[in-house]
Amino acid sequence: MMKQPADNSGKPIVINSDGLYEKHKTIYVRSVSGGLFDNWRWGLVILTQALFYGLIWFDWNGRQAVLFHLVERKFYIFGMVFWPQDVIYLALLLVISAYALFLVTAIGGRLFCGYACPQTVYTEILMWIERKVEGERPARMKLDAQPMNSRKFRLKFVKHTLWLLVSLWTGFTFVGYFTPVKELVASTLAFSFGSWEIFWILFYAAFLYMQAGFLREQVCKYMCPYARFQGVMFDPDTLIITYDPERGEPRGARKKNVGTKAHVSGDCIDCGICVQVCPTGIDIRDGMQYECIACAACIDACDEVMDKVGSPRGLIRYSTENAMAKHYKPRDILVHLMRPRTILYTVILLAIMAATAWSLSIRIPLKVDIIRDRSSLAREADDGRIENVFSLHIMNTDEAEHRYAISVSGMDGIDLVGERIVDVPAASAKTVMLSARVDGESGNKGSSRIFFEIKAQNHEGIVVREKASFFLP
Repeated sequence: MMKQPADNSGKPIVINSDGLYEKHKTIYVRSVSGGLFDNWRWGLVILTQALFYGLIWFDWNGRQAVLFHLVERKFYIFGMVFWPQDVIYLALLLVISAYALFLVTAIGGRLFCGYACPQTVYTEILMWIERKVEGERPARMKLDAQPMNSRKFRLKFVKHTLWLLVSLWTGFTFVGYFTPVKELVASTLAFSFGSWEIFWILFYAAFLYMQAGFLREQVCKYMCPYARFQGVMFDPDTLIITYDPERGEPRGARKKNVGTKAHVSGDCIDCGICVQVCPTGIDIRDGMQYECIACAACIDACDEVMDKVGSPRGLIRYSTENAMAKHYKPRDILVHLMRPRTILYTVILLAIMAATAWSLSIRIPLKVDIIRDRSSLAREADDGRIENVFSLHIMNTDEAEHRYAISVSGMDGIDLVGERIVDVPAASAKTVMLSARVDGESGNKGSSRIFFEIKAQNHEGIVVREKASFFLP
């Protein structure tokens, strides 16, 4: 007879009459603290949130160190300023992120999900608040089972108020990366938010409040596409959370500290704690499941139980399918992690990162867009020469002000009329109108190629040569 499936509270899961989906049951996650992987997880929570909440308050050369200024269409990242013309670096960043994800997944499965995914990070934060306010798992289950009373209302009110404060502060911080945070603070004090800012603060806050506070594991199980296509990225040598059935079965309870020789059952005492600590509510003893986010909470919990009953740790551990089937030693597992697939990912990733770093290191902090006046292709100037008018948009992407000298070449006797020396402040742009003139017999009729050279007078390495076309009637 098939066993009735149960959630991590021990209650049976109710299947609807159509048998198409299971009725959602609240997962009451039991806390596990002090374990190796729990410390790593919280260490990354603290690190990622310290960076996220803190970076917007760092100043760099009198401005915000990291700012994606949408109004000015400029991205500031410490000493670098990126303009829309630098979209290639955004593409490279996305490619690097994709290959890094492929590499991490091929080696360690869903490590990103378990330790650095924003959904996991903020769920951990909101669950920590929940435990501090409502108590541990049995207390929360008991509280939710009670009818509404003054104590329950007070605890729920405090919890949701703290959740909303965290969500609003996170939304404020998020917008602070796109609108200068000092302007945002001033707008907050004056209650004069722009419609763009107030929409995204509230939208991001509501999204976090809903996703991390209520949906939680449903995001990982039903909404996240990564959970669905991760199987394609796994192979038998990928590290995953595994339960050792050869050692654990048959399951059975036994007294504390009786050792492994005094009982005939397996090491698993069927306590169910590995299920209770799982944030997605799965039973890792049933084998690999796509809902597993590799947070390793079950490893910490099981190791603690093994210590209490006097059995060796590792009943649940990081391992691979091949390691379990062929009984690899730890060294053999490490050797098989470096296989052609992971080596290829590593080589490609390092190559792209090296190319990006090299490109940034030789990047000239000057960009020029040249547009010829199309309202008048050519005209005769007062001195009898043929004149074409050009608009030069000069973008200084450096952190210092520069004075640029403009010259032109490409046709015999070509010369410029207008402002040839241009001062452009740091991380700013300026548009100048210049006329290029040549004698009517200096070239072939029609379009001829010419070159504008824009050179910083106080820095020999900053020079840009852009081509344009000169039209002779």
